[in-house]
Amino acid sequence: MFSHPSASRGLLVIAAFKLSKALLLLTVAIGALNLLHKDVAADLARWADLVRIDPGNVFIQHLLERASVLDDHHLKQLSALTFFYASLTFTEGLGLALRKRWAEFFSIILTTSFIPLELWQIHHRATLPKIILLLINMAVVAYLAFELQRTRSDPRTSVKSP
Repeated sequence: MFSHPSASRGLLVIAAFKLSKALLLLTVAIGALNLLHKDVAADLARWADLVRIDPGNVFIQHLLERASVLDDHHLKQLSALTFFYASLTFTEGLGLALRKRWAEFFSIILTTSFIPLELWQIHHRATLPKIILLLINMAVVAYLAFELQRTRSDPRTSVKSP
């Protein structure tokens, strides 16, 4: 365990974010399975109406168009990939919450692996949320790299073997 309180807080904040993300991904994966053998666009339109979203909204129309091409095969693939990513994110978050050094390395690798994709998306269509997500991911990687370096060079905070 780390003895430095700010390191613990920072890791716990990242862990809480990763665990929340894993829960959201798990919900999406289960939701995709629940849409099997259904008209996905019709179900989404019904949900939009239920929560009082204007069905003429450009965003909703775009979403409905994309959802109309989802068949059972695509939904199964989406669900399987989302379950896999949720399990990686859960492992990452739990490891960070337990302050495991391997989880810091794992988180750096996993988070860094998405930065090229985020840059590509920003290059093709820059939006404020995409830019903010990129900056957050870069800050997480930088923080974790700093923590790894700090705990490696500080004998008081290194993990001792049993």
